[in-house]
Amino acid sequence: MQRGVENPEIIDLITLDSQEGEVVLLVLENRPWGSDPKQLEQFDEKLNRYLAYVLDGFLERQYPQYEGLPVRIQIDCVDDPKDDRIQRFLEGVAMVCEQNGISLVLRVGEK
Repeated sequence: MQRGVENPEIIDLITLDSQEGEVVLLVLENRPWGSDPKQLEQFDEKLNRYLAYVLDGFLERQYPQYEGLPVRIQIDCVDDPKDDRIQRFLEGVAMVCEQNGISLVLRVGEK
């Protein structure tokens, strides 16, 4: 099954950042920002699924060893979002995450 933003059906990767003591739910975005007109819609669906996975208790049921640990959603992407619309979208997602006790991190990889 393909991982990445285009597939909202799966969590791309779940891991423990032992240095930070956080459970990391990784979102993979291999496309440049703004390269697909459906990209933000796909992101919205994927991130909503991630939030539901955590907030509805599925994460702790599937990984009881992570119970009580802080959660970080980390977006690994190929470039910085330069478009204002994309930046506003990500700021909104970060606010929703923060309101629910989840941090959101954007990590830009090598181009």
